[in-house]
Amino acid sequence: MFGKFKKNMQLYVGGAIVVFFVLVGIFAPLIATHDPLHMHSPQHLTRLQPPSAEHFFGTDDFGRDIFSRVVHGARISLIVGVTATALGAAVGVVLGILSGYFGGVIDTFTMRIMDVMLSFPTLLLALVVVTILGRSTFSVILTVAVVNIPTFARIVRGSTLSVKKLEYIDAVRAVGAGNSRIIFVHILPNIMSPIIVQATLNVGIAIVLAAALSFLGIGIPVPTPEWGAMIEAGRPFWNRAPHMILYPGLMIFLFIVGINLFGDGLRDHFEPKKRS
Repeated sequence: MFGKFKKNMQLYVGGAIVVFFVLVGIFAPLIATHDPLHMHSPQHLTRLQPPSAEHFFGTDDFGRDIFSRVVHGARISLIVGVTATALGAAVGVVLGILSGYFGGVIDTFTMRIMDVMLSFPTLLLALVVVTILGRSTFSVILTVAVVNIPTFARIVRGSTLSVKKLEYIDAVRAVGAGNSRIIFVHILPNIMSPIIVQATLNVGIAIVLAAALSFLGIGIPVPTPEWGAMIEAGRPFWNRAPHMILYPGLMIFLFIVGINLFGDGLRDHFEPKKRS
């Protein structure tokens, strides 16, 4: 058992970190020690307090408990990351598999659109989309999903081009299988490995992008406890109350490390020949 763990330590260590954050997000109301939106009164006595036994991570400029906001922020970040990744993957997989399977005009048209989207810096494209949609949690999720579509489309297209050349695809086509059956029964199940790996890694990317939008003031609206928004709120007080930035920033760092380790571990598991 230890030998198996040692061979793919990234998978288990990263998985443990991810599971920890998932559990924190699920049980946030039970873990939080205070209402994350409650502004304690009088504020001049409770604002910008350092970490203490009553407030584990201190308080912010409105006297709100940062520990409780960080805990609830895990739930918000996970919802945004997972939902945006799922939506982006769903659209990207469909576009990629149709483009790779049918080729021709469909492939050319689809890939040129993906190339145009990829030509924009990720954050700039996200800024354009969220500006059009307006500021809300839904618009942030949709924005992050749109930004992620080209990545999934290109990965799936490449995998589809490889699989459709295999002999068993010609065999099932020869016995009368239609395009739909070939795509969803014989091709899609055989290209799930890169999709799963990319989706896992993409959750972390989505969370960072959502945090970046909140930091710029156009992400999830206040007073929703979101890690990026908490960092932006603490920026003016970094010299007086560095804990306002430290703890949400640390949560983002730890989750990204965990999800990247887990994604790399999955890649090693699905593609053992590429292990270094």
